[in-house]
Amino acid sequence: MSSIQVEELFIDFRIYHNSSPSLKEYFSNYLSRKRQPSYSNFSAVNGVSFKIESGERVGIVGHNGAGKSTLLKAICKIYQPENGKITISGKIAPLIEIGAGFHPEFTGRENIYLNGSILGHSKNQIKQIESEVIAFAELEEFIDTPVKYYSTGMYMRLAFSLATAMHPDILILDEIFAGGDAAFLTKARARMHDMIDNANIMIMVSHDHDLLKSLCNRVIWMDHGKIVADGEPETIVAMYLKGNKYD
Repeated sequence: MSSIQVEELFIDFRIYHNSSPSLKEYFSNYLSRKRQPSYSNFSAVNGVSFKIESGERVGIVGHNGAGKSTLLKAICKIYQPENGKITISGKIAPLIEIGAGFHPEFTGRENIYLNGSILGHSKNQIKQIESEVIAFAELEEFIDTPVKYYSTGMYMRLAFSLATAMHPDILILDEIFAGGDAAFLTKARARMHDMIDNANIMIMVSHDHDLLKSLCNRVIWMDHGKIVADGEPETIVAMYLKGNKYD
């Protein structure tokens, strides 16, 4: 059974106040006994705890900078926490940044094998799903074209198709549907429902609240690195919108 447990998670970033001081300023600060630090710490995730069980579809809402994407990257082991613990049971397929694992000079087909290996699939496994990935992404005509010529929508379709072709235990999405056309979005939603019906976990960050309500059975509201509320999608989204009238 797949599961994710986050316990008292803290992730801090340094905010530098002077990214390029002059040589004179550098030596002045170095020699000064009262030199001020050139940075401050920002708590992106501040003591977050929750558990997600198999079959749950979890959406995360919050304003820009609330800690949503940082939390996802910590779950995907892109960021290491200062304190806290993340326990994961199951294989993760992250879609954090569209086409992040693609090489721009490689064709779509070559990137299927490159990105597939990054996701942990063997060459034989990728070969078995190659045709299905291309067909689902609707890229038959462009699959042997370098991806640097792809539109954002084409990137998204190929990345999503590959990440979901192997039916991972845990699928993590960060605004992945933002560049999709209506027809592909309908197919993607259907595939997502199929995956969750098979007891997999989905965690999704999106500003499309209607999409969250249609795909998720639970929503977490984050603000300034903390969880404000966690519960039924209609209720939590309504609470969030009421507190953020200009979102």
